[in-house]
Amino acid sequence: MRKKICMLVHTHSFLDSRIFKKEAKSLQRNGYDVTMIVPRIKGTLFDVDKKPFDKKFPATIFKHEGIKIVTYNLETFKPSASEMNKNLVKNNDSLFNNPLTKLGIEENADIYHAHELASLYAGIGIKRMLNNKQNKNIKLIFDSHDLIPDPLDNRILTPTNKAEMLKLLETMIEEIDQLITVSHSIKSWYIAKNPLLPTEIIYNSPPLTQNYVQRNYDQSRLTVCYEGHIADNRKGSRDKIFKFTELCSKKIDFNFKIIGGVLHGHQLSIPDHIEGNIELTGWVDYHAISNHMKDVDIGWIDFDDLQNSLNRSYALPNKFFSYLNNGIPVVVNKCHEMENFIKTHNCGLVINKVKATAEDYAEAFLYLNKNREKLKTMSINARKIMEKLYSWDEMEKDLLKIYNSLLVGSINKFNF
Repeated sequence: MRKKICMLVHTHSFLDSRIFKKEAKSLQRNGYDVTMIVPRIKGTLFDVDKKPFDKKFPATIFKHEGIKIVTYNLETFKPSASEMNKNLVKNNDSLFNNPLTKLGIEENADIYHAHELASLYAGIGIKRMLNNKQNKNIKLIFDSHDLIPDPLDNRILTPTNKAEMLKLLETMIEEIDQLITVSHSIKSWYIAKNPLLPTEIIYNSPPLTQNYVQRNYDQSRLTVCYEGHIADNRKGSRDKIFKFTELCSKKIDFNFKIIGGVLHGHQLSIPDHIEGNIELTGWVDYHAISNHMKDVDIGWIDFDDLQNSLNRSYALPNKFFSYLNNGIPVVVNKCHEMENFIKTHNCGLVINKVKATAEDYAEAFLYLNKNREKLKTMSINARKIMEKLYSWDEMEKDLLKIYNSLLVGSINKFNF
């Protein structure tokens, strides 16, 4: 009999690349019966750029690419950390009176896989209630895409709210059977909280790009790329993009390519004098990203708010592996996890500044443009490590091992 998996989602799009495109599809492809319980906002499902699907996916329950999708309204389940903490301590099944827990119980799955604090809370409700009422011992995975709450971020949460969220997290991880996360640093952070917590890393890497052709770097133009969301003051600062594009285009044939862009409802206004040097693809299908990277020479990542974000320092984001998968060296400011990775594998350039300026990036791009052989070596290394170690083809094997271990009860509980 096929084992049933239920993905619990609270804030992500149901088409999220990690949740749907990678994990759910991998499990389905390998014989699991997969259901996802996902949120609607104001009655509507939404894409990865937050754009609502106005007339698409109207059914409450439907199948998408062979995966069962069950929906609920997010407005009916927005618990505070304080509320969740109180309910967990009281250990009263009636307090888990929320749509995500109710729908999850109806699925009666073997493994539940939660992706946020609120969905993990719902998962604990499911685990407790199935055990109490049906004597069924289900397994619960928490997939920590990042650190929430971020210990250094004081811009959104008050100290009281952050303390409540941290208390909530520390309470809930005692009731999970497996933690999955995305970098060694985040894994170490969790193990420091609970040394006996079974914890594995599943990197946010894509499947290997097919029909890959190694770059020769013999063309005159240099194309630098940013993949993802462009924001004002955080990752992908538009001011830096405009400035280093201006500086580089005065000296070389320079092109900056943005795969993605602003979120739904926002606009990116490019200054007239560099409009011809910036290429916008808009948001593209996940599987089409590699085609848009065929002419890219360098990938760019800038996390310059590290004093306010431990997540940024610990991150190995989707775009990082997307660049490497296409043999594209990465230029980044001094971020702990990416710096260690790049220096270990010689697959990019790290600017030795936590806060790198547009001028710093322009200097780095111009340096690599002059040193095309170094750039080619980095490119070869980038593709090679994805082929051998880090592609989703390898991550899928690790994911299946985790699931198999949970189902046969042979998971190693010790991490040292």
